[in-house]
This record gives sequence, structure tokens and C-alpha cells, in this order.
Amino acid sequence: MTSSGAHIGPIPGRVTADAHGDLVVFLIGMRFNRFTAINAWLPVLRAMPRMLRKLSADDDSGLLGHRSLLDPPRGIYLVQYWQSMEKLLAYAANPSQEHHPAWAAFQRRVRTSGGRVGIWHETYQVRAGCYESVYVDMPLHGLGEVAGVVPITSRGNRAAQRLGR
Repeated sequence: MTSSGAHIGPIPGRVTADAHGDLVVFLIGMRFNRFTAINAWLPVLRAMPRMLRKLSADDDSGLLGHRSLLDPPRGIYLVQYWQSMEKLLAYAANPSQEHHPAWAAFQRRVRTSGGRVGIWHETYQVRAGCYESVYVDMPLHGLGEVAGVVPITSRGNRAAQRLGR
């Protein structure tokens, strides 16, 4: 995940993310329906790192950070944090960005792949103040890594308080 790198080890005690304003959480994943169908899934697997490198190098892209996760036994997925829905959608629709040709190539391959690889995504728009997070003796992680952290007491000791309820 992208971060300032200011805090490598665990942060002692309980902290919460210090996000301000709206943000978008985008989940995208791939499922190996047939492990032996390398020609079906390898191009999909290779496309995402290229996209993420370019997005991470561009401060105006809107991508705040990302993390890759395994989804055993057959999948892998990414959690991405974006500044806004507008920036995410603008990136996805821009024909001069990496996503557009990668998506077109995937669509061509999927017609002949016979279901050998699956992909999915989910997009969540998070309104300012409508999120809750707790990190206990953890290094910067997730939303806390992209937004920074504050002592939990600054936003409330209970989840309901942090959610503004």
C-alpha cells in the first residue's frame, strides 16, 4: 500500500483512521476457475500491477493506496482506496489509461476462455464521518495507512460513537 513510510512498526495502543471527506473503497478480484488455464488468467494477473504502478506514480490519479490479498484457495483480490468516485470512474473510462486496453483484452479473451478465469469488483462510496476503524498495536494498515491515524479517544471509544450514532 502506498504510504509515507513514517511508521514502519506497530503503533502502540488503540488508534483509528483520520480520514476527512468522502472516499471510495474499490475491491477487485480474480478467481482461478482452472489453474491449468494459464493463458486465460496470466494476462489478467499481469495487467493489475502495471495499472497500479502508473496510478501510484501520479499524485492526481485519485488512488490513495492499495493492498493485495489472497482469497484461498482460488483467488486474489485488491483493496483500493480512492479520493472520489469521479476520479475512479474517470480513470476507468479514459482510453489513454492502462485500464481501458486491459479491460478490452479481457473481454476478447473471456469469450473464448470457457469460464477458466473469473473476475469481480465491488465499489463502496464512504461519506465523510461514516466509517469506523480500530487498529490495536498494528503498523499503519488499510484506511489508517492512507489517511493517517489518531488516538481512538479523539473519535470515540465505541464503534457507534466513531460512526456518529
